[in-house]
Amino acid sequence: MGNSVADDLVSLLVGAGVTRIYGLVGDSLNALSDAVRRSGGSAAGGLDWVHVHNEESAAFAASAEAQLTGKLAVCAGSCGPGNTHLIQGVMDAHRSGAPVLALASHIATRQIGSGFFQETRPQELFEQASHYCETVSIPEQLSRCTRLAVQNAVGRSGAAVLVLPGDVLAQDSPGRPGHSATVTARPKPAPTPESLRELAARIDAAGSVAIFGGIGCTGARDEVLALAGKLKAPVGHTLRGKDLLQYDNPYDVGMTGLLGYGACYHALHEADLVLLLGTDFPYDDFLPGRDTVQIDLDPARLGRRTPLVQGLAADVGETLRALLPLVKTRDDRSFLDDMLHRTARSLRHSVDTYSRAKHQQTPIHPEYLAAVVDELADLDAVFTVDTGMCCTWAARYLTPNGRRRVLGSFVHGSMANALPMAIGAQVAQPGRQVISFSGDGGLAMLLGELLTVKTHALPTKIVVFNNSSLGMVRLEMLVAGDPPFETDHDAVDYAAIAAPMGFHTRRVTDPADLRAAVAEILAHDGPALLDVVTTKDALEVPSHVTVAEARGFALALGKTVLSGGVGEVLRLAETNVRNIPRP
Repeated sequence: MGNSVADDLVSLLVGAGVTRIYGLVGDSLNALSDAVRRSGGSAAGGLDWVHVHNEESAAFAASAEAQLTGKLAVCAGSCGPGNTHLIQGVMDAHRSGAPVLALASHIATRQIGSGFFQETRPQELFEQASHYCETVSIPEQLSRCTRLAVQNAVGRSGAAVLVLPGDVLAQDSPGRPGHSATVTARPKPAPTPESLRELAARIDAAGSVAIFGGIGCTGARDEVLALAGKLKAPVGHTLRGKDLLQYDNPYDVGMTGLLGYGACYHALHEADLVLLLGTDFPYDDFLPGRDTVQIDLDPARLGRRTPLVQGLAADVGETLRALLPLVKTRDDRSFLDDMLHRTARSLRHSVDTYSRAKHQQTPIHPEYLAAVVDELADLDAVFTVDTGMCCTWAARYLTPNGRRRVLGSFVHGSMANALPMAIGAQVAQPGRQVISFSGDGGLAMLLGELLTVKTHALPTKIVVFNNSSLGMVRLEMLVAGDPPFETDHDAVDYAAIAAPMGFHTRRVTDPADLRAAVAEILAHDGPALLDVVTTKDALEVPSHVTVAEARGFALALGKTVLSGGVGEVLRLAETNVRNIPRP
């Protein structure tokens, strides 16, 4: 039997350093899945197939692997519904800047355009979700298109898509694909000398400087801290920048935005000059809107969130290394020290409140759960975080140390991302502790992926924040001045669901039992799920609340009282009174 086009694709992927494909097999993918089977797996120099239960999860898992390892990861979906499931996770990976190659199979070429069973237009479907999306219509296209897809995904940091008709994959190979060097890392452009001199002059002329960094500071932590030390500048960070910039940082002032804490908001608004380093932070209401310099690899991002006095399309590390010798060292720490004191007061008031003073209340406070997991988790644990309130608890209570990682849908904001991302992280790094912070709403949406964890015997730990509510949506309604509507749902015992699947489980309703249960779940050698019944009344309060938001919240409480929910308002007040930021 000769080689097929699918065999050639496997060879090309192995040559690009790929060891596995996440996916769900299906008829238009049969030629590829059979080629993977015949390759003998990664141990034999071929590819492994990681079977999932929804194509969306395949893309989330690939995204997590790519973000964790920095290398190309691959997912696949069959034609029609397989592709429309797949695109959700591919879009998330693309917006996260994860180098992911999606293999989207298609109906047979002779049927295209006829309204055939499961027919879609996958190239049009995926174009918005990728840097590169092309259809391989004949076998001779495969080699070049695959290399271009890999180079776009890796070189431009995002998704690339190959649309592969099933009959083309099954055709005879036109000959072994030739070898060609491929991009293995994203380029790091340096700033021009003129732009550096202009930036140094701006910094030296400013009375005070604040730094706000994001994921684009990867590889430049030392330079960011060196600049902060030289300028006596407070350093705030985004959620994606938390892993990089918070730990062992004597200039740290926390985060701004809806998940914010500390004095970051005040530092950005009171500084004479703000440096945005490697961040495309989208919430412009929390940015000062003046006297801002932005450094980013992508020139398209410069100035799209806030007006700039200068923008540099360059690598953050390359820029700061060249900038440091050009700026003057400052002795005045008054601005920095003021922000550090404000941050300490904020943390004592807000973040420590529940983990210390509220750990005996029932239902259990999610903040207390997050704090206990943080304390007992491994020092190099990987946390995956569901979109919604879980992001808040991760942002405020997980402690970075340079070895831990926190992954989530922090740009696209997808629900149900935590569990499939945990699968990808665990498969990619099997010896590492992986913990999913799963909201009950997110877990319910892709509940079948518990079967994926068990099928592959992954030692993943799922921590369920079970409040029987869509907590973030509930808060959004309150801020808008509306009482919660259709956000709450029936109580579910997820431990009882997971146990017959082969999980070691614990369900906790009493805060006195929580610490022992967390320790037991984390220590278990195999799949484990901790189901903790938490209060839905624990609402995240940003470090800065606008008058309109406060008015909307008060109005919603008033409407709740008028509708008879006096007890609910009282619980909300008791839950959050300690967590309202003070001047």
